[in-house]
Amino acid sequence: MSNAWVVSGKNAAALFTLKVHRGEGMALLAMNWKKGTPPLNFVGFAIEYKEPNGTQYFPLKNRLAFRKVDGTLNPNELSTRLSPIQKFRWVHFPRNADLPGEFTYQVTPVFMDDLDVLSYGEAQQAAIVLQSETFPNELNIGFARGFVSSQAFVDRYQKDGPISRLLPASAKTSLDFVPTHPDAAEALAWMGFEARRIVLAALDDAMADTTAQVQVIAYDLNEPQVVNRLVQLGPRLRIIIDNSGDHGTGSAESEAETKLIASAGAANVKRQKMLGLQHNKTIVVKGKKKRVVCGSTNFSWRGFYVQANNAVVLQGKKAADLYSAAFENYWSLDPHDFGGTDSAKWTDLGLPDVRAQVAFSPHSASNALLQSLAADISTTKSSLLYSLAFLYETPGPILDAIKQVTLNPDRFVFGISDKAVGGLDVQTPNGNVAPVFPEALGKDAPKPFSQEPTASAVGTRMHHKFVVIDADKPSARVYFGSYNFSAAADTSNGENLVLIKNQRVATAYMIEAVRLFDHYEFRVVQDKAATKTTELVLRKPPRLPGEKPWWDSAYTDARKIRDRELFS
Repeated sequence: MSNAWVVSGKNAAALFTLKVHRGEGMALLAMNWKKGTPPLNFVGFAIEYKEPNGTQYFPLKNRLAFRKVDGTLNPNELSTRLSPIQKFRWVHFPRNADLPGEFTYQVTPVFMDDLDVLSYGEAQQAAIVLQSETFPNELNIGFARGFVSSQAFVDRYQKDGPISRLLPASAKTSLDFVPTHPDAAEALAWMGFEARRIVLAALDDAMADTTAQVQVIAYDLNEPQVVNRLVQLGPRLRIIIDNSGDHGTGSAESEAETKLIASAGAANVKRQKMLGLQHNKTIVVKGKKKRVVCGSTNFSWRGFYVQANNAVVLQGKKAADLYSAAFENYWSLDPHDFGGTDSAKWTDLGLPDVRAQVAFSPHSASNALLQSLAADISTTKSSLLYSLAFLYETPGPILDAIKQVTLNPDRFVFGISDKAVGGLDVQTPNGNVAPVFPEALGKDAPKPFSQEPTASAVGTRMHHKFVVIDADKPSARVYFGSYNFSAAADTSNGENLVLIKNQRVATAYMIEAVRLFDHYEFRVVQDKAATKTTELVLRKPPRLPGEKPWWDSAYTDARKIRDRELFS
């Protein structure tokens, strides 16, 4: 059984290539025609998969369909053997992604004749392990879906109750909110995906291990399942809670503080905002097992269930000791003195199979990181993929470096921010464009899409802070953490920033970047279109003069050409 993070189809008779990239609970399938362009009657790919030790293939389904001869559309999702995927890559979430063993993907080209009859070419197959842990007993990456803004959420849960029955309307009342949606337990587990599971599992393990001592730093702290677990730790917990801005008097964070003082003791609970914010979201567990949880995921309703976020588990004594030392420095030192500690310097995390470093903020002028991060981004050789909340409000070296790489015709760039980003409104010869940003489909969403919860109902959707450089090369690297790639994150806030140089890890973040870009690009394009499409359908082969096949832009649009070639 292969443990590779990228596998390829081997069928020489197939007219196209297939690569399957391993993600976290998901897989990216990328296809490319072997010679020249596809024939005009090629209408897409049928995608099927078989679970480990399974005996049958399950077809992926497509919401879009071909219009019938009489002009009508089948209103149901159909098998991709009948409604093929008209894209050269696809991100798939298997229903049982945690199953041990290989998932086998089978991709088949679909053709249509003049009578709308479908036929099928030689298929490609590739098998890949989608194991739960990225590096077992060492490092694990998890993502929150951010899928409130999705048709999957609408289909699964909106029909049984509005978003207000799943999520609180206000952060101030979050700790007291009890969901009344009939499928709340299932929905919240699905929405929180691996990030939620990682956080809760770390706390559950700490509760079960009576020798474990736990140190937590929390920015947002209003999710009852997290707070209740922290309460149960009693005096084995020490916690720092941010008290800047809305986290002050009358906030859920202050209510959590009262609960935790009662359970852990006043000497074990500290409020803090550093020079700006105490923005870390970390858990250190030191017991029979030693582990750290870090990343962008706040311990809050929005952090788990609304936003696109990442949570990462680092295992081992050295990683736990480094995060614990930073905790002690936050606890005991004047914020102005933190930059002079070893915690503020890049330090190796001691993971056996992964080159990984961490540095904590705030930095001093002598060890500030922002310029060196920008310099590394500027060295991008092939691709730059990013998901950066608050990029729109962080002018300076990072924005300048991203713009520099974006303007380079030999680089492939795309990214996402939570709002429109000034200074990146460029269209370059290679097709790189300004980052997309979340905009929910509204009441005018084209059929067969349904209305999704509006932005006002759930707030910020995208909260990641990561940059992936050259994911397709052995030099691949990822920066991630609570760090917002801004001057405030560098020299004012309490933050952690992790650098990992590993292609498996880079691939996982690359797929998340692709997923998010695809997820929101359509919404932005549709929102800005002068004449909005009222109904989306699959395209049949061209039959009139001047008609183009569905795949034409993948071979004529500069960005789509690079996209097709990079991932396949």
